[in-house]
Amino acid sequence: MADKIGEVVCVTGASGFIGSWIVQLLLRRGYSVRATVKNLGDERETKHLEAIEGADSRLRLFQIDLLDYDSIAAAVTGAAGVFHVASPCIIDQVDDPQRELLDPAVKGTLNVLTAAKNLNVRRVVVTSSISAMIASSDTLADVGEDSWVDDDYCRQNGIWYPLSKALAEKAAWKFAEEHGLDIVVVNPGMVVGPLLPPALNSSMQLMVRVLQGHNFNERFFMALVHVKDVALAHILLYENTSAAGRHLCVESLSRYDEFAEQMDRAYPEYKLPRSSKEKQHGSAKSEAALKKLIDLGVKYTPMDQIVKDAIESLRRKGYIS
Repeated sequence: MADKIGEVVCVTGASGFIGSWIVQLLLRRGYSVRATVKNLGDERETKHLEAIEGADSRLRLFQIDLLDYDSIAAAVTGAAGVFHVASPCIIDQVDDPQRELLDPAVKGTLNVLTAAKNLNVRRVVVTSSISAMIASSDTLADVGEDSWVDDDYCRQNGIWYPLSKALAEKAAWKFAEEHGLDIVVVNPGMVVGPLLPPALNSSMQLMVRVLQGHNFNERFFMALVHVKDVALAHILLYENTSAAGRHLCVESLSRYDEFAEQMDRAYPEYKLPRSSKEKQHGSAKSEAALKKLIDLGVKYTPMDQIVKDAIESLRRKGYIS
């Protein structure tokens, strides 16, 4: 897209699973990208970004700490837009949730938004999560823009990642309202697909656990979406100035037992566990919530292709046999 050549944008968390795909699609569209990583000296964060077509002339890497405003401001300087993807994602036991998850998510988001405001950024696209909207599959069909995970429920049950995403997103909306900053939010589900980074991210790690036969709680839900669709959603939200609010980004929502059955039929070699309980089938799609991104041009990759792309990538990387 020739009209984007020369336009500078910043992507935080660029070395991660979603961030890497956003960088790749931005470079394909002609943007110049200022991409942030945790450690410039770590090739696991930088090498795959530098290998993307167009990176040699239109990609610049910055090392930042989400709790260090000055490092963020250096990366944002000169950018017309910011894609704030960076946030800790830990799905297992957390020793110190405040330090490991909540502070980096909330304070980091506020630092990025403050830099964007101070440096006259036109629009910020914030990566949130469906987990900021809902913590179980009980009301999947009802999830929408006004849906928020219950903070007290999360704290009482040690569900820290959804809480971190919800608190960070709420802080972002409050900041935007108070300071007149233009932001839009993407709420993806479980993002899987081809891996660009060498490291295994949390969502793909969860996919490995599913394939290894981990039997999740019956209330656990699989809200899958292809990583390329998520990356494109971010860019379309940036480019379409009429876009506003929160945007649920999932292909389908289903209970774990139904997903396991689908996987078992397609990939019987993995022998996913089956529940002895009566199945509670019925994939749900909140059509009204999904329509916003569809209207902008997102064409969701179907479930069977999402799973195939994820499994083939895991095989190529040696994470599964």
